[in-house]
Amino acid sequence: MDRGARENSRNSSLKSPGQPPFPSSCMSDTPAPQHDTVPASAEDKTLDKLLAEAQARIDEQRDAWMRALAEAENVRKRAQADVAAAHKFAIERFAESLLPVMDSLEAALGAAAGSPQALRDGVELTLRQLKAAFQKANLAEIIPVAGERFDPHRHQAMAAVESENAEPNSIVSVMQKGYSLHDRIIRPTLVTVAKALENKGGDPISDANLNSN
Repeated sequence: MDRGARENSRNSSLKSPGQPPFPSSCMSDTPAPQHDTVPASAEDKTLDKLLAEAQARIDEQRDAWMRALAEAENVRKRAQADVAAAHKFAIERFAESLLPVMDSLEAALGAAAGSPQALRDGVELTLRQLKAAFQKANLAEIIPVAGERFDPHRHQAMAAVESENAEPNSIVSVMQKGYSLHDRIIRPTLVTVAKALENKGGDPISDANLNSN
């Protein structure tokens, strides 16, 4: 008997008559037990809901950002307009206060032909009105007195003169008064200042030497 015939005979001897070659339990169509899971359709709905909520929040934040950006741009434009108007009309009140001064000058010139006294009165009135306008604008005169210490922040020395009655670096006379606007000097006072006396040898005489003589 050849090899193939022997194998067929052995396989036939292992089988029982009328029974399948394997147990019926091994051939069962019952599916294997599965763990509890959420249906795929429910998971998709939950994910779609979360995505929709996230997108809604993104849209809301974007709208808020756009509104804030637009408001900031409006504020910037209003600020620019206010600054431009402030520069353009910065002296409006001061200009209004000068209008009566102009009226008085014109009236004084009109009365000059009739009476010198009328002209003088008109000029004095104009000067008072001009000073009042300066005061309203916080424009103050700087008029130092003789003997006051020279201040380079408020005064400008135009000449230095020897003086026996004044201390060196003190103001002797005022050549032109200065003006300040609030706390800012807009024109320093032009002054002459005293300098130390010199002896015949050209050396300055100190205060101590003056007192001892």
